[in-house]
Parts: sequence; structure tokens; C-alpha cells
Amino acid sequence: MMKASFRGSYDADNSDATGSVVVNAGGINIRASVTGDTFVNGPLLNGLTLSLENPGFFIVDYNVPKKGVRFQFMNTVKLNEKPLSLTYSHSLLENQTALDGTLLLDSSHKVSANYKFESGSCKAKYTYVHGGVMTIEPCYDFAENSWDVAASRRINDDSVVRASYQSSTRVLGLDWRRNSFNNGSIKVSASVNLAEEKKTPKITAESIWDFEM
Repeated sequence: MMKASFRGSYDADNSDATGSVVVNAGGINIRASVTGDTFVNGPLLNGLTLSLENPGFFIVDYNVPKKGVRFQFMNTVKLNEKPLSLTYSHSLLENQTALDGTLLLDSSHKVSANYKFESGSCKAKYTYVHGGVMTIEPCYDFAENSWDVAASRRINDDSVVRASYQSSTRVLGLDWRRNSFNNGSIKVSASVNLAEEKKTPKITAESIWDFEM
């Protein structure tokens, strides 16, 4: 089976597009991803990434123009009968290594953390789902001594509104996403930097479409 997806975004300053094609071969996914740079003066190899993926176990990405490899390994173990999902990733080109973990306490509560070995950056996030329609996610960055918070609410079966605030950058954001028919979705985002003297909102529109062939 072959799947294709397309993502396009537009704001007042620029627009961009990405796309990918996935072929499933005996449980292994082979993916080719491109960005807008691939076709600006092309077609060229700029923005081309080739991936090999075994869902839930590993992903290997190869950035063709930069000749860089990124490895990602996933596993789930039990911690006091609670599922703990672990993800280890390493980029050879950027020499960056990270470890992510998510502990699912129950259907409404989970705790996750991210640690970057080179910088020593560590973030911890708590997620609370209320009534299956509202989600609250406070996050604390130990390295920056800053916190973020996000709250989202499902309006109906196909629409979600999300608000967020980052204390380190003082950026306030608001997103609205709607899943439409024919395997597509539309997202409109607005953000404003409260640290700037001229608080001009930045608005971005994004569309995502998936196809099966």
C-alpha cells in the first residue's frame, strides 16, 4: 500500500509546502519526504529526506543534500504496571542526542520528560484530560527556569481550539483546527509576542491532506 500526504502553510511573510510518499513493505515503511526547496529551481535534491521505519520500534532518516543520518529507537516497558514509552534519538550530522519518556498514569493523567545530552536541557510536562474534551498541559524547562502552559478544547467531533503561552519568549498563541472530509484538515494559528513594543499578531494558515493509493 502507498500513502501520500501534502502540507501547505501560508502567512504574511512567506509560504511553504512539504510532501511525503510512504510505501509499506511487509510491516516496514519506506518514506520519501520533500520540502518546497526541492522544486524551487529544480527538481533538486534540496529538502529530500529518505526514511526507513518500523512503527513503534525504530526510524532511520537520511538527509540527502546534507548526507546526514538520524536514528530513533522506541520501546515501551511497564513501571508499576503503568506503560512507560521511551524514545532515544541521535543525529550524526548535528551530534545531538535526546531521550524522551512518557508515563501513562491513567486515561486522564500522564507525565512526560525530554532530556538533551549535549546541552543538559531537561523539560517535564504534565497532561490532564478532563471529560475527554479538554486538555491542560503545563510544562517546565529546568535549564531555562521557565514554564509553558497550553489548554485545548474539542468543540465537536472535528474541531479543536488550543491556547498556549511561553514564559521564556512571552509568546501567546491561539490555534483552531478542523478536520474536514476526504482525509484533510485545516489549521489557523495566531500568535503575538508580548515582549515586543508593537504587539502585531502573526497569522498562519495550514492545510494537510492524506491520500491512499
